[in-house]
Amino acid sequence: MGKILVLYHSQTGNTSKMAALVAEGVNAIPGMEVRLREVAEASPEDVIWCDGLACGCPTSMGIISWQMKRFWDEPMHNHWMKVDGKIACAFSSSGGIAGGSEIACQSILMVLMNFGFLTFGVTDYVSKLMTLHYGAVAVREPREEETKAACRMLGKRLAEWVAVFVDGRQEFHPNSQANRLKPG
Repeated sequence: MGKILVLYHSQTGNTSKMAALVAEGVNAIPGMEVRLREVAEASPEDVIWCDGLACGCPTSMGIISWQMKRFWDEPMHNHWMKVDGKIACAFSSSGGIAGGSEIACQSILMVLMNFGFLTFGVTDYVSKLMTLHYGAVAVREPREEETKAACRMLGKRLAEWVAVFVDGRQEFHPNSQANRLKPG
């Protein structure tokens, strides 16, 4: 069955809480194995192991944190082409509204695309004003139910894509008739 890595860097614990929520979302799809790894403890083998990757970090100067960038620049450098075609998404926290979380998500996605990951955004709204087109974002700690729901939705959608494209379980396609009838 599908193997999913939730790889994150967390400065204050906020992104770590988001990562745990993303992992909860992954577990909404049966048959997924999930690993939660802080980037300082992660290895290239974790990335090679996975079929799907949720990658997150705090927003730093409006982009990806240097700790996350370093992981891709150094430990992963010699593993170029070994992760081509895996499925990935992004999440980020920031210190305030308009802190750059969506740009940080785009920065993460850009790095992942350079490694050959197939990246995605989510078109679903988790509440009236909460969407995650570029990934799940939070202002500081994910406290609001909408923010928590966005993190879970991101993990669930990653697991759905892994179920469909890696495991061949078409019934988990987000647009399948069976899936449309399921709430949340």
